[in-house]
Amino acid sequence: MNRDTLIVDLYELTMAAGYFEQDYNPLVTFELFIRDLPATRNFLLAAGLEQAVDYLRNLQFSDDQIRYLRELDNFKNISSSFFDYLRDFKFTGNVYALPEGTIVFSNEPIIQIEAPLIEAQIVETFLLSTINFQTMVASKAARVMHAATLDSVQRGVMEFGSRRAHGPQASVLAARAAFLAGFMGTSNVEAGYRFGIPVLGTTAHSWTMAFKSEKEAFERYQNIFGTDATFLIDTYDTVQGVKNAMDVAENFKAVRIDSGDLGEEAKKIRAILDKSGYEQVKIILSSDLNEYKIEKLIRSGTPVDFFGVGTQVAVSLDAPTLQGVYKMVEIEHNGSQLYRAKFSSNKITLPARKQIWRFKDDQGRIHHDVLAFKDEDLSEVAESLLTTYMLSGQIVKKPDSVHEVRKQVQLNLSELPDTLRHLEEKSAYPIQISEKLQQLSTFVKNELAEV
Repeated sequence: MNRDTLIVDLYELTMAAGYFEQDYNPLVTFELFIRDLPATRNFLLAAGLEQAVDYLRNLQFSDDQIRYLRELDNFKNISSSFFDYLRDFKFTGNVYALPEGTIVFSNEPIIQIEAPLIEAQIVETFLLSTINFQTMVASKAARVMHAATLDSVQRGVMEFGSRRAHGPQASVLAARAAFLAGFMGTSNVEAGYRFGIPVLGTTAHSWTMAFKSEKEAFERYQNIFGTDATFLIDTYDTVQGVKNAMDVAENFKAVRIDSGDLGEEAKKIRAILDKSGYEQVKIILSSDLNEYKIEKLIRSGTPVDFFGVGTQVAVSLDAPTLQGVYKMVEIEHNGSQLYRAKFSSNKITLPARKQIWRFKDDQGRIHHDVLAFKDEDLSEVAESLLTTYMLSGQIVKKPDSVHEVRKQVQLNLSELPDTLRHLEEKSAYPIQISEKLQQLSTFVKNELAEV
């Protein structure tokens, strides 16, 4: 049984039932895109494709799920034939998408679904949920990574957000999205198990409190983990904490500071460690960090080797939602190809399945994009971004693993122009609409106005 099948808004199923009862199931194309970037974002990292494709490949309704739907009052007028249809349901369409980790901007399709209308309608909610959430977290994590390496020093960032994420499953996918954006690992063991992400962790303050003294707690911990031990030194007094750590261990891996003025505390602790011959010991800073706080710490000369970032990335606190939408752009009707778009105020969309063509400057930095009609070929001057992943319900290109995506993300981020790297200054990236697509949009608007 696919436990995700009923992660669907009810109206997707009532519309599906309506289409079925009307014997109306033409081939259609929907596009999923982000309408507007958050005020604090200059770009996004597309994420969530692996889960989207896995969902589409395994989508089916169990007998128990169908029995539940039958009992809903909303379906009291629906024939048994619809539920028989659901019993044999599977996704048979085509999927075109941006590879995970691709830099994407507003109104650019992240996923295109070409399928019979009922199939394309039912999958909307799950696709929006996984793409919106993981794109949101990956984009936040990329900013954190940029801040952590502002001075070209490579500092690691660990994802610690599980306990503050919006639910257990969100915590796993947040860890995945942060890792593909450049984080070194996660505290979430399920994410490590499921995706092969490095799992990282030390102790909580409760370990220190569980023993008679801080020194005893450190000694017991060091006896177990030896030179790999990392000591959390701020339970009582940070300076005394590092002294206790040095008293019980001649060699250990790191200390973590999780409270107070992190910059000042780190400077004091670094001086004590170096003066005492512990130059090899690393400093980890945590405590409600985000890209802005990390940037400030680094610019003030804070001696830090690693950051632990939790809540702020797991829920993307400054931009906790994306305006992801899923809109019909084409429909085949009686052998004719019809194009569809919204023209309502502030929610205008472009018709037809599209291709994104990316242009780069002489230094290899991305310069501008062109949204073009699907059959326009600009390959001599630009790179096409949307790729075929499924045809007739079968996977023809497997999405890259999170490790492969992570490597590609580093290359993609290196191609960002400086204007898009700012953490606080808003900068627009040029996106042009091809002349053919503009003409089609005008034609569709005029055509629909006459109906």
